[in-house]
Amino acid sequence: MQTRSFSTEIGGKTLTAEFNDLAENADGSVILRYGNTAVIATAVISERTREDIDYFPLTVDYEERFYAAGQILGSRFVRREGRPSDQAILSGRVVDRTIRPLFNWNIRNEVQVVITVLSIDEDDPDMLAVNAASLALAVSRIPWGGPVAAVRIGKIKGGSDLIINPSYAFREKTDTAFDLLACGQRGTINMIEVGSREVSEEDITQALERAVEEQEKLLVWQRQIIKEIGKEKAILKTGEVPDALQTLFNNEFKKELHDVIFCGTPGKESISDLKKRFVARYTQVEELKDVKKSTAERFLEDRVNDEIHRGAIEDGKRADGRAFDELRPIFAKAGGVSPMLHGSGIFYRGGTHVFTALTLGGPGDSLVIDTMEEQEVKKRFMHHYNFPPFSVGETGRMGGLNRRMVGHGYLAEKSLEAVIPPKEQFPYTIRLVSECMASNGSTSMGSVCASTIALMDGGIPIKAPVAGIAMGLMMSPRFTEDKKYRVLTDIQGPEDHHGDMDFKVAGTRAGITGIQLDIKLDGVPVSILTEALHAAREARFKILDVIEKEISTPRKSLSPRAPEIATMSVRPDQIGLVIGGGGKTINGIKETSGAEDITVEDDGSIFITGRNGTAQKARELIEAVVKEYKAGEVYEGTVTRLMDFGAFVRIGPMKDAEGLVHVSEVAPFRIDKISDALAIGDKVRVMIKEIDEKGRINLSIKQIDPDFASRKGLKPSTNPSHGGRNHTGNERRFQ
Repeated sequence: MQTRSFSTEIGGKTLTAEFNDLAENADGSVILRYGNTAVIATAVISERTREDIDYFPLTVDYEERFYAAGQILGSRFVRREGRPSDQAILSGRVVDRTIRPLFNWNIRNEVQVVITVLSIDEDDPDMLAVNAASLALAVSRIPWGGPVAAVRIGKIKGGSDLIINPSYAFREKTDTAFDLLACGQRGTINMIEVGSREVSEEDITQALERAVEEQEKLLVWQRQIIKEIGKEKAILKTGEVPDALQTLFNNEFKKELHDVIFCGTPGKESISDLKKRFVARYTQVEELKDVKKSTAERFLEDRVNDEIHRGAIEDGKRADGRAFDELRPIFAKAGGVSPMLHGSGIFYRGGTHVFTALTLGGPGDSLVIDTMEEQEVKKRFMHHYNFPPFSVGETGRMGGLNRRMVGHGYLAEKSLEAVIPPKEQFPYTIRLVSECMASNGSTSMGSVCASTIALMDGGIPIKAPVAGIAMGLMMSPRFTEDKKYRVLTDIQGPEDHHGDMDFKVAGTRAGITGIQLDIKLDGVPVSILTEALHAAREARFKILDVIEKEISTPRKSLSPRAPEIATMSVRPDQIGLVIGGGGKTINGIKETSGAEDITVEDDGSIFITGRNGTAQKARELIEAVVKEYKAGEVYEGTVTRLMDFGAFVRIGPMKDAEGLVHVSEVAPFRIDKISDALAIGDKVRVMIKEIDEKGRINLSIKQIDPDFASRKGLKPSTNPSHGGRNHTGNERRFQ
């Protein structure tokens, strides 16, 4: 094996890139190690140019391997990896969103980047995945505008120090202020993922500035590697635009294009109509008869892009006529869909319409995660996102998931997670499902708003309502020279499709809870992102005003159709008593009470899910199982059995909660037969006389009710031998 290694220090650990011939048929490959976490990234470009498509065919696959965690996972019948987990999809999207803007989008050769996790320890491999993909592409023959670097930044709430590449353990702390992953090059940022607990815009700016510093260290290191072992880049066909096509556009469509775009409405339909007419017209030109339809459409798309940028930067215009900091009309509605739902919310922002439904379940309804990164982890808060084709006026396949749906759903989930009450306060499993009914810009942030409404409508005691907004950017192609740009609040339609940035920011009035950045540029300076953060804050407050006008606080009670949850705790050494051999006791409690589910935690916490009082009944049964009886306690019991020597009385709801009333403990005088005083089914007050060394309960009637026998009409026995013997262990053998 031929090997070359390069190392650098980042975040107090050594980052090592190893180049060898292990994947020698790939155009570029590297094994990247950080601590005990390692990934291999490969990059391959096809020889064939696809003339039948109008997009750049890049594929990024992020492959998890159970062996990386030293685990044999899966089901009893399948022990190999199946479809990618949500976390694998999210990590793959991080890589894709970072490297894609740095390609020439006119390339029609297929490019595939595969990241395979070889080992995983305390460091998240997604940061490694970006840097490994960068190196694999940069040293290969594949044309690409990298390198690019990724770094993770963390911070403790209330602290001042920024942590570089924090471990899993650090990020799982309850006092973590934020977890930020930033990628970029040349002092700019081109991809951001943030999950935070209501932090300020200044905190995020500080973290981004530090990320840029750390990225530059990695970029210097990568450039040195490229200089030493990088291959010469291939020259690919990217498609030439005939001069006649430009002439046709200038003569017949250029002026109309301006009017179509800046018509005071979102403009999607009118732009589409213009595209159809342009395509129909070019086919009538003899010089253009050999030009493919995809080439003509791509040409017009570029002209639309240019005009939207020019209008924003030079004329100060937006496609729909709004001011740059102006929101579209906002509408919010809580509930009203159906009493069957545990909670619901509807949110409109212009032409983006989202409906979210809330469903509550018990702890047993939580999602069990069993992946390379996490095993047997229970997830009690879930947000799922659906994007049907009718939302954009199209037909298409329904059912299943795609990466976009997973990514947008997770972004909304992450943005809301900071305000979800802890399990100790609210033990329910919470599922939100956002249905995007109409889409015209940032349905993910619309989902955050609709979900906030649904949570409050369902009576969930969230910390504060959350709102989200998508910020855009139009930047001059000569930005480095003229510094011209425009930040746009609440991007829609053409601005989303043709703009340079989709910067999604969610949060409460107290601070930011989630961020995601996608761009079409090489990078955006931190100063522009800071400006966008502050504009997003103003927009967020305006959206919250509308939401809070509809529903200002969570409803006082849950839906009557939501399950009831009773909570209690037992000592860890009593868990076995509650469960019983083979689960016999706990299953018996569920059957007797009618409870739907009983979840017992390792620390002795017990969560009981039921309806119509069944949860409380199960709780009482469990309390009886673990109850420790003491001498002197008084109960009203039921006589269950009669023996020659006394009667057994059940003093608790469980079958084994029985004690013996010896015949000598019925009255202060001798009686002939126990049956003279008691019958099966009688209710009688008893006091615990003692609990013997074997845990058996001895009861007394006479000590709590000396007149009991007299009221029954009993008189002292004339048989001097009866009732005079002591209670022995032999008598207990009948129990």
